[in-house]
Amino acid sequence: MNADLYHAAFRSTRRQFLGRATASLGGFALASLLDPSATRAAAGLSNLPAVKAKAKRLIYLFQSGGPPQHDTFDYKPHLDKVHGKETPASVFNGQRLTGMTAGQSSFPVARSTFNFQQHGKSRAWVCDAMPHLAGVVDELCFIRSMHTEAINHDPAITFLQTGFQIAGRPSIGAWMSYGLGSENENLPAFVAMLSGKGDQPLYDRLWGAGFLPSVHQGVRFRSGKDPVLYLNNPDGFSAGLRRKTLDHLGDLNRLRLDVTGDPEIETRIAQYEMAYRMQTSVPELTDISKEPASTFELYGEDARQPGTYAYNALIARRLSERGVRFVQLFHRGWDTHGSLPTQLRTRCKETDQATAGLIKDLKQRGLLEDTIVVWGGEFGRTVYCQGDLTAKSYGRDHHPRCFTMWVAGGAFKAGFTFGATDDYGYSIVENPVSVHDLHATLLHQFGVNHERLTFKFQGRHFRLTDVQGRVVAPLLA
Repeated sequence: MNADLYHAAFRSTRRQFLGRATASLGGFALASLLDPSATRAAAGLSNLPAVKAKAKRLIYLFQSGGPPQHDTFDYKPHLDKVHGKETPASVFNGQRLTGMTAGQSSFPVARSTFNFQQHGKSRAWVCDAMPHLAGVVDELCFIRSMHTEAINHDPAITFLQTGFQIAGRPSIGAWMSYGLGSENENLPAFVAMLSGKGDQPLYDRLWGAGFLPSVHQGVRFRSGKDPVLYLNNPDGFSAGLRRKTLDHLGDLNRLRLDVTGDPEIETRIAQYEMAYRMQTSVPELTDISKEPASTFELYGEDARQPGTYAYNALIARRLSERGVRFVQLFHRGWDTHGSLPTQLRTRCKETDQATAGLIKDLKQRGLLEDTIVVWGGEFGRTVYCQGDLTAKSYGRDHHPRCFTMWVAGGAFKAGFTFGATDDYGYSIVENPVSVHDLHATLLHQFGVNHERLTFKFQGRHFRLTDVQGRVVAPLLA
């Protein structure tokens, strides 16, 4: 066979192969615009529900930096007795320390400077920096026994978002989009929003699709005139002209698809069509001018200001009531290596009222029963002080062995606390819950068996929970 014939045969075979791949990958993107249920059936996902779904949507309030469990929800009165004393070696139990405190010659115990009280019928402990959240504790399911594998921010945040410490895998929102689709054809299934300031960067890959078709990646909403980049028409470019342009662009893309069989081309077509529909849906969504005064009494006046956590929380509610499957808020600034009391009060002032307001708002609208709200960071903080310990200030280093998260709605037990840590808040003594366990339990509430939500990539079937994870039944109502 001469070289030209060989290459022609190779190209033909490659097109046939990619064409078949398109039927199982990229073709889903365009088909989902017309019939999402048919798309899931073609992907082999139509039989995913293992139990009756209790939840339809999820709002993840990610507090980036690692909120300190000792100073928020895991009250440790024993620390008052041992404040300033060296942390016993028996508490460390050989655990590795981060490079930021491994060189310290002294590890004095730092008690919390915050006052704690029990609240609600559940008698849950909450620090005095979160008075609004204290008022809704009977809606919350506290998990005091979370633990993770990573000790530094980037791998720890990546692990919470993707189930793996190394970047490149799909985020939890992308998995939700892939497995369950959207309830609103005019808005994306997955939206991400950022607020706050901090030294730790947040990358687009944290809401990315990884190796899933890119139609499942999160769409980032920004503050300002254009919530979604490049959504508005340029000056002098009419809606009719945009429609004609998209039609011609679609024709060109389909011609190219016939040649290459590249599944991402159909994904691109789908995203262009979604963007066109979002030109109408997003401005309506982000127009909060018709919200009553009572809304801002719930969320706080900051909710009127785009870019704030409170504004994002309000938009999260508006997205959820419109059927968006997964909404994720990232709020930076919880990395309290020093001046913890000052930093923590600032973070709580930024988030406390809006978080509690979101819970109340969802409940009064009848949405909380099938909407899951998750609150937490990537790890906890140490019981010992990082840096100088004074009467009014201290810092805490990263701590992956235990931390606190809470969940509300979606048929999780309300007014419930699960798991426990030792007197120093350093190690788990009851009912450990891993990141994979949390992911498995969240998927379960959507009626999905986490072991069956898979995607084949490079010869292996991947899933959000990797090869681990269990449903934590005691957390469920």
